[in-house]
Amino acid sequence: QVQLVEAGGGLVQPGGSLRLSCAASGIIYSINAMGWYRQAPGKQRELVATVIGDYNTNYADSVKGRFTISRDNAKKTVYLQMNSLKPEDTAVYYCNANVRTVGAASPYDYWGQGTQVTVSS
Repeated sequence: QVQLVEAGGGLVQPGGSLRLSCAASGIIYSINAMGWYRQAPGKQRELVATVIGDYNTNYADSVKGRFTISRDNAKKTVYLQMNSLKPEDTAVYYCNANVRTVGAASPYDYWGQGTQVTVSS
């Protein structure tokens, strides 16, 4: 199947930066959209940013101008550069990828295990 492994979370002060990465592995034929979602305590999971192809990006209004999503197709990896972090960005961040595996008729959504991002002084 497909595994998504995230890295880069941690504790950062307000105004600081973090870079998340998520690498996909497995019997992958193609990857369509890749993205990041987050879930804060007591709240529903929400979209942070997605990228389709190399340049078709979409961001939540709350992170526009502060976060940048990018992908390296050769490495099957998606990144999230987070700048000017705020306490309200604190959440578990989940990687998502829409993947068609070898031999499959259609793609399927896969999720990473999540990585904690805490913004606090």
